[in-house]
Amino acid sequence: MTTIHLHDTTTATPEQFLAGLTDFGPGRGDLFGNSTDEYLQVHQVGDHDADVTEGSNGIWERLHYDWTDPHRVVMTTTESNLWGGASGHTYTLTQQPGGTTDIDVDVVRDGKNLKGKALAGVLTVFGSRILGKKLHESVVAIEIRSGGAPDPDATPPDTEPPGA
Repeated sequence: MTTIHLHDTTTATPEQFLAGLTDFGPGRGDLFGNSTDEYLQVHQVGDHDADVTEGSNGIWERLHYDWTDPHRVVMTTTESNLWGGASGHTYTLTQQPGGTTDIDVDVVRDGKNLKGKALAGVLTVFGSRILGKKLHESVVAIEIRSGGAPDPDATPPDTEPPGA
């Protein structure tokens, strides 16, 4: 089992980030690159939870989203072609005094077959970099969608600033 912790900061409010995270409509891939319309199936959406299948590039998972606490979104994998066991994601959104929002994400990948175990192993080594970049791309997309401009000086986590 692989656990990856990611962190980013956004100019979006926790409410704006939550709205992006729980928008299961067409174009979801514009906000979350690992969730394309081709794989998107919305099974149920409630006031504070959803049951959604999403994925891309041959990898899919059915997730139960729970945002009863709007500052903590727990996504539990209920079915997948690669992931089982304790797999899922937890997003914690913390408003900062200066108006920014800290985003902490814990991703758990528990491979249920050979391909899943191999990919979990790759994520053990490269997961922070790969998924951190994807998170940062989502942060920028949500900032733009929310009417704000991304911080031009911000660099994705685990990357070097230009000219370094």
